[in-house]
Amino acid sequence: MIRAAIVGGTGYTGVELLRILALHSEVEVAVVTSRADAGLRVDALYPSLRGAIDVLFTLPDVETLAECDVVFFATPNGTAMLMAEQLLARGVKVIDLSADFRLKDAKEWSKWYGMEHACPDLIADAVYGLPELNREAIKKADLIACPGCYPTATQLGFLPLLENDLIDVNHLIADVKSGVSGAGRKAELATLMSETGESFKAYAVGGHRHLPEIKQGLESVAGKSVGLTFVPHLTPMIRGIHATLYGQAHGNLDDVQALYEKRYANEAFVDVLPQGSHPDTRNVRGSNNCQISIHQPQGGQMIVVLSVIDNLVKGAAGQAVQNMNLMFGLNEDSGLKMIALYP
Repeated sequence: MIRAAIVGGTGYTGVELLRILALHSEVEVAVVTSRADAGLRVDALYPSLRGAIDVLFTLPDVETLAECDVVFFATPNGTAMLMAEQLLARGVKVIDLSADFRLKDAKEWSKWYGMEHACPDLIADAVYGLPELNREAIKKADLIACPGCYPTATQLGFLPLLENDLIDVNHLIADVKSGVSGAGRKAELATLMSETGESFKAYAVGGHRHLPEIKQGLESVAGKSVGLTFVPHLTPMIRGIHATLYGQAHGNLDDVQALYEKRYANEAFVDVLPQGSHPDTRNVRGSNNCQISIHQPQGGQMIVVLSVIDNLVKGAAGQAVQNMNLMFGLNEDSGLKMIALYP
């Protein structure tokens, strides 16, 4: 039985990890931390977990965490990097759901996240946790940098075209929408229901901190510099990411459709829909699935890829568990055989 700890168990991704791990047959959730709620029963804060999780919130302490086999960091950026080195030295595997180890350039990371990196020497050891791209490296890893939600949907959407050099990499466009849970559980005016309900807006058009992560991933596949315009939007829904991806492609729709179907044929969590489909975020809600469809409007050169995920599952907690399964030699879909919630 794998003993797991969750640092930051009161946020949306933290409680999503609890929901998934509570039913994982190979995992015991031994430690859940929260500075604000230390001493409180987890199921007192989240009654949905009554009968499933029987632990108290505790303060994050390295010695206690080191008694576990794996530690998940569902924390704000800048937290995991303060504890990861000590845990790794004690033989604990670390899966970070924040952005602390996603970028391979520490100076670039500091530029986008507004602080100095506390352990830049560890960045090279971190494996980017997109299983559909880095499965074999993940199996051998001790430190995983879980991808962001926007980067997951975008990279899975573009990946087959880049791998086969079938798209003009100089003019890629990612027009991506997110539910408000992507902003986290902290109280902020911009994410109040009265601010987001019946409204729709773009934000961070001049540069979102997920942009360098997406470019880094796409360039690693393309083997060259990529020109990407990334525009995120906030939509009045709780969960979901919908990525509409554009690029000038070399090939007709039938060939591209066949390419995607072949590329993802053996991927448990990527579903390429029949030609002409329009994936809906509600069809992946609560699941670890990514649904993709490909279009070629008016038979022109522009290929449009639609990619949808649940930002809290495949975009965060579910992908983290998928990585854990690979790291510990379990079936990749263990604990993740969840059918989407409908309606």
